This record gives sequence, structure tokens and C-alpha cells, in this order.
Amino acid sequence: MADKTQLTIRIILRSILPLFKTLYNENEGAYKKMLSGVNGTIQFSVKGTDSSAYLEFKDGKLDVLQGIHPSPGIHFAFKKPEDMVAFFTGGVALPSISGLWRLRLLMKLAPLFMGLLLLMPNNQPKDPAKRLLKVKLTMYMVTNALSQLNKGGDEDMMAWTLKQPDRIYQLSVQPDGPAAYLRVKGGKSKSGHGIYGRKVPFIHMMFNGLDGAYKVLAESKETVQAMRDSDVKLEGSPEYAGVMGSFMVRIQNLLMPAK
Repeated sequence: MADKTQLTIRIILRSILPLFKTLYNENEGAYKKMLSGVNGTIQFSVKGTDSSAYLEFKDGKLDVLQGIHPSPGIHFAFKKPEDMVAFFTGGVALPSISGLWRLRLLMKLAPLFMGLLLLMPNNQPKDPAKRLLKVKLTMYMVTNALSQLNKGGDEDMMAWTLKQPDRIYQLSVQPDGPAAYLRVKGGKSKSGHGIYGRKVPFIHMMFNGLDGAYKVLAESKETVQAMRDSDVKLEGSPEYAGVMGSFMVRIQNLLMPAK
């Protein structure tokens, strides 16, 4: 059985941190323009483990890379795995921070970090643009996290993907909103942004505009009720869609703040 904390950390490092790239390129590159000329790295790690990833700003580009940077500008080091989970899920945990002499770098990056707060369940913006961004970030995170559940050793997810041929599970906001997908094939999985164009989806969950998507992805409206209310239209097997929905709930539970 996969360790719950390690699964959560995997999702944080590989599904949440990459959202910095989405934020960086949003609003016609507003963050990118604001951070023009900024070069440096910000490392996140758990002491004594290989659980680590870092943000690298270089020549106007942002990369999110797994592993340890040899000389990060700023290093957030967590004493134990549970501290990293708490820090990223709204709990209370303070890492040790080295490189504070580069405080100017951290201050310039603060707006980018604040953007991730949109993912928090209690963050319910009224502005349509921020609502759309919350939907996009959530959609990208969830499809990636589904793949990480499989790659991270969740037994139920592994068994579900193992028995399937090449299938696409597509999410999209209609008529022309953000989209993301999960591809599974014989135990392997991969997520991506946009509409998968090389084959017809096995499951396609189509949200009825921003309002429909927001009710399900941000306000956690049950999918069955959302379908009854025409917030969601489903094409494909309801049975498989239901199983995928249960895995999405599992991810949500992993990322809920500890009480």
C-alpha cells in the first residue's frame, strides 16, 4: 500500500509546483513581464530524503525541475514530510529558509506564489477572470495528479490503469475554455493540457461554460447532481467516469488541510 504522505508529496512536487509555469504565462505574460531580468532558483525539499524540486528562472523562462539544485538561491527545507504537506495544503508548518540574503528575489516572486492560493478550497473569487484561472489550475492539477497516483503506487489506481487499453479521459470547458486530459494504457499514464487530438476520448466530461466547471471543480458539486442540472455533459461510459471521479475525490482528500 502506497504511503499517503509520500503520495501527497509526489502530487505537490509534480502536480502543484508545475502550476507556477501556468501562472507565469497567464494574463498575456503579466508575471513574466514583472519578473523580467530575474534569474535564480528556489528549492523545496524534505531533509534527509530525495523529495525535492526547484523553480529555475533563467533568461525570461521558468522551469520546474525535480531533484536537488547544486546551489539554489533560496532553499525551503522541511524537517519532515508532514511539514511540506502542511505548508502546501493550508496547514501550519515553517521550513528553514536559507538564502534570505536574496530577499529581493523572493519579494519579486511573491505575487506568483500568491497565485497558487487560488487552489485553496476557501478561496472563492468573484472576478470571472480569477474564477477561470482557478478552474484551469484545478483541471491541470487534477489530471496530472491522477497520473501521479498511478506512478506513485496507489494500488487501486494501478489496478484500474493496468487493465485498460489506450484510452483518453478528457475534461473540457465548453465551448472554448481550458481543457486537460489523462491518457492510460496498460498500466501507464500521462496527463496533458488541451484537447487530445489523435483519437476520440473514451470519456469526455464537458462542463457547461465557466459556471458549470466552477460549481464542480471549485465548489465540489457532486458530478451526478451536476449532470442533472446540466452543468456537466458526459460522453462515454458512466461506470468508468464514476471510477475516475472517485479517484479525483481521493486526490482532494489527500490535499485537504490537516485538522
